[in-house]
Amino acid sequence: MVLEINFTERLAQELNWSLQGIRQAVQLLEEGNTIPFIARYRKEATGEMDEETLRRLAERLEYLQNLAKRKEEVVRLIGEQGKLTAELEKEIVSAETLQVIEDLYRPFRPKRTTRASVAREKGLEPLAKLIADQNLSKTKDSSDIATLALEYINPDLEVNTVEEALAGARDILAEEIADDPGLRGIVREIISKRGLVVTKALLKEEEFNLTPYAMYAEYQEPLRTIPPHRILALNRGEKEKVLQVKLALPEEEIISKLWQCVLTNPASLGTEQFKEAVADGIRRLLLPSLEREVRKELTEKAEEQAIMVFSRNLRNLLLQPPVRGQVVLGIDPGFRTGCKLAVVNDTGKLLEIGVIYPHPPQKQEQAARQKLKELLNKWQVTAIAIGNGTASRETEVFVAKFLKEEGLDIKYTIVSEAGASVYSASKLAREEFPDLDLSYRSGVSIARRVQDPLAELVKINPQSIGVGQYQHDVNAKKLSQALEGVVESCVNTVGVELNTASPALLQYVAGLSPSVARAIVERRESKGKYRLRKELLSVPRLGERTFQQCSGFLRIAEGDNPLENTPVHPESYELAEQILSMVGFKVEDLLNKETEIREALEALDYQEVAQELGAGVPTVKDIIEALQRPGRDPREDLPPVFFRQDVLSLEDLTDGMILMGIVRNVVDFGAFVDIGVEQDGLIHLSQLSHKFIKHPLEVISVGDVVKVKVIQIDRARSRIGLTMKNVE
Repeated sequence: MVLEINFTERLAQELNWSLQGIRQAVQLLEEGNTIPFIARYRKEATGEMDEETLRRLAERLEYLQNLAKRKEEVVRLIGEQGKLTAELEKEIVSAETLQVIEDLYRPFRPKRTTRASVAREKGLEPLAKLIADQNLSKTKDSSDIATLALEYINPDLEVNTVEEALAGARDILAEEIADDPGLRGIVREIISKRGLVVTKALLKEEEFNLTPYAMYAEYQEPLRTIPPHRILALNRGEKEKVLQVKLALPEEEIISKLWQCVLTNPASLGTEQFKEAVADGIRRLLLPSLEREVRKELTEKAEEQAIMVFSRNLRNLLLQPPVRGQVVLGIDPGFRTGCKLAVVNDTGKLLEIGVIYPHPPQKQEQAARQKLKELLNKWQVTAIAIGNGTASRETEVFVAKFLKEEGLDIKYTIVSEAGASVYSASKLAREEFPDLDLSYRSGVSIARRVQDPLAELVKINPQSIGVGQYQHDVNAKKLSQALEGVVESCVNTVGVELNTASPALLQYVAGLSPSVARAIVERRESKGKYRLRKELLSVPRLGERTFQQCSGFLRIAEGDNPLENTPVHPESYELAEQILSMVGFKVEDLLNKETEIREALEALDYQEVAQELGAGVPTVKDIIEALQRPGRDPREDLPPVFFRQDVLSLEDLTDGMILMGIVRNVVDFGAFVDIGVEQDGLIHLSQLSHKFIKHPLEVISVGDVVKVKVIQIDRARSRIGLTMKNVE
């Protein structure tokens, strides 16, 4: 057997990319280069393939390689049984998906004892073949199928009657029908077009109506239209034993269709037996098997969608703009245990901690005001970050009222505290604040999330960050891989300051492992700040190869060479110097002539410079852009953090009220927006845009500041409906 193991042509077609670009990208991946490095520093080779396309390429390449391995394995397994034909081998080799391969292998797969295998042991396979061949006609010796079956009676093999012989033959035929790859494909198509998902409540009505699944008491929806998030909701309800979930399949239509496919001679003596076997094979074997398969496929597609949504939300959250130069008071709200306070300076260093009890049961409001005033004045606090967990609403009211009455020009923002408690109890937090009670660590985390969301959130398992839908119901390994890819992409997009980054942040830099990240920090702590990127080569286990992958994503703000504070890779320093020389400047001029250099570089033509210097156009373009804004953080181009100075209550809301809010989460059916009351409002998919959109992510992202109008208030259930349509 000859299998195609070079997938480049197929990948080029699927990804709509040049064959040369695909070949180069595959080679670079196989050589061990990281995706961020290839996307940023090997643009000429790949035809400027971006990170998203590279990740799709890597995933698809792995699938095709696994597909090829499975083809070889299946051909070998069937060959060892002596049942491999040239036609079957050709079908396997040309199969496009793993599902087709498994369908082809199904009849040959070793099975546990089945009714069909028992019948074969009783010698009834020849009788089954006679019936399936459909060539039985009346003769003077055999006027019906029962007469033919007489010769298969064998008490020694426990075949004592004609009916037992025929039943065994039908069992063999039923299994063959259920295993036939062509027939399975036909039934699959009918199910996809006509099948329904049907649910039923498993609890008493009063109890069931209190669950999140109340709308699914008696529910059905076509398979072809059911949205992914609903599949995951039904799966959860089933897992919690609240719902019964089944597929309603057009059984009679399927039986009729397969009769048409397999019955070629209705006049054959075995026709009725064959029809009975077909119906049995469909009902007893084929449909239950395909129901499991279809539900698994629905779940996998729903999980892919959930992972995609989570990934997009996480990316938008991590790339929220940092708040520079602010002394921040972080507040982790609470009732009985009080509100934990943590003041951090403009670099995130902890200055002071405290606790106040403005809420019941203590209700020490005056003491809380005094403590708050003392901290704000002592450290010249310029911004307050309040966690959005328990007692957040009450704490926000207290803080807003306090600031207003004291006449303080300090703004506050509400920060998602998802994962803060996970971080507080982590080994990383214990190492960072060994003498600090874990209840105070979360306050520090909340404050730092405003200053630099990316640097702080990388310390937390991405699955605990709380943006997305049904993240606890999807394949944990796939979710973890996808989210780690998102974090890696964000970290390398922004770049990392080598002299301040934590090991938690450094480990996401292209090419760096957790152990090497720790070694980088240990070297910094023992020998002082890095002055040049190449000093990394003195770090244990960080060789030339790793340096090549990571160095371009690391920054040194106060190094010996201004290029160290740009995305220019060390391998291109000479090229950067030549470009600067073309406009009359030197590298050191980047420190004090930034405006003049920017204006001079704007006049250059990328194509002409590349041609003159013998370099690639994409690389020249990237270098010129980097030299125009040394030290630039790409997040600075995004809308700033939304700060509040006043607060509303649910009672203040009225229909038609227009408000500003922050998008906290995006799911398949809409977006949840913090509008400053205790409950996030929902903008349903249908209320996001005047034009038709398939998914909220087409028009809205986590962290967006949006203008919304209140269109529905359900105070009893604390639900707020919002719209972005017709908002002046």
